Amino acid sequence: MTDTNATAWVASTHRPMRFPEFVVIVASIIALNPLAMDMMLPALPNIGASFKISDGNYLQSVLSTFLLGFGIGQFVIGPLSDRFGRRPVLLGGMVLYGLASLLALFAPSFEMLLLARVLQGLGTSATRVIATSIVRDCYAGRRMASVMSLVMMIFVAVPILAPSFGQAILLMAQWRGIFIVLMGYGVLALVWCALRLPETLPVNQRKPLTVRQVIDSFRQTLTNRQTLGYALAAGGVQGVLFAYVFCSEQVFTGIYRLGHYFPLAFAAIAIGIALAGFLNARFVGRLGMRLISHSALMVFAAVAIVMLVTAWTDTLPLALYMVLSATALFAFGMMFSNFTALALEPQGHIAGTASSLFGSITTLIGIAIGVTLGQLYDGTLLPFAIGSLICTLAVLAVVLVTERGRMFTPHRRA
Repeated sequence: MTDTNATAWVASTHRPMRFPEFVVIVASIIALNPLAMDMMLPALPNIGASFKISDGNYLQSVLSTFLLGFGIGQFVIGPLSDRFGRRPVLLGGMVLYGLASLLALFAPSFEMLLLARVLQGLGTSATRVIATSIVRDCYAGRRMASVMSLVMMIFVAVPILAPSFGQAILLMAQWRGIFIVLMGYGVLALVWCALRLPETLPVNQRKPLTVRQVIDSFRQTLTNRQTLGYALAAGGVQGVLFAYVFCSEQVFTGIYRLGHYFPLAFAAIAIGIALAGFLNARFVGRLGMRLISHSALMVFAAVAIVMLVTAWTDTLPLALYMVLSATALFAFGMMFSNFTALALEPQGHIAGTASSLFGSITTLIGIAIGVTLGQLYDGTLLPFAIGSLICTLAVLAVVLVTERGRMFTPHRRA
């Protein structure tokens, strides 16, 4: 996208912010979630030592409980934002995130730490839902997909760099220092949003917060074939991503013996998502969301097959694993932003609630898959490889049903 096009696309609903600042601020608030997830990866052994926990699979709960709060919180954030507007709900969620980070900083027990992580997840559920709703308030169709791709390209730098940041903090302080950084970032993002981010949902477009209205909005979302189908598909591919993240520390340090170099390998692989965001933003307007995302799904399936064969035959060296993982994350990046745009495209009139329900569905499905595959880790990549292929085939089936067997068909220009 050129600067001229970007300027032409500025929506009146987010003025006085110009297009670049809008993209960056949306990416910044969405980034609260992956930052809180991935900075913890190198700290898991230290947390285990602090609380005398040696079971690596059990330590994964530091990640999964965060995602549980994130998934559950999204059920209520959408209806609240459709009733009261985007700004107050967003700012309230960011305040909760900061307080939860403070609780984690002083947690006296592992159980209290897990409670803090749940509350952190609840807080970031507001940032995820509101950010997506704000984009939908301002843009639609391929333009929305392009904006989401630009957002992904920016905020993906967070999971690429977050484990290295976490490792750097561990060199200077204990694992609790990570929560100081998380709280500081949350405060800065809160101040920026409070000063610059306008309300994008006009008063005359807000929905009453009644049980009947909420149920009706959920019904409209769940009974729309396109919305539900792509929500299920996005949840499936996200489950594979979660499983990869949950097991990454054990895989890189246990199987491939990288030790403290694990964050570097993690970052190298995650570059695939950043590249996907850049390319998708440039080409989605020309090629369409379906053609790009369906092609990426085929690549995702091919990677899953190769990984299963090599894991089964015990011929999966580190270099090949990194190439396959980077390719899978590239395909994920090409799928997820387009799946999101396709799911929310018919729901402009209830963008907050639809975004909320979409986020909950994808996150909870992702957690279920990720935790299951994570707990099946047995010191080899075979359980992950088998699970990844099963999930990918299921996603392919869902997309085929959603599109009534017609894949790769270019979408009508918005």
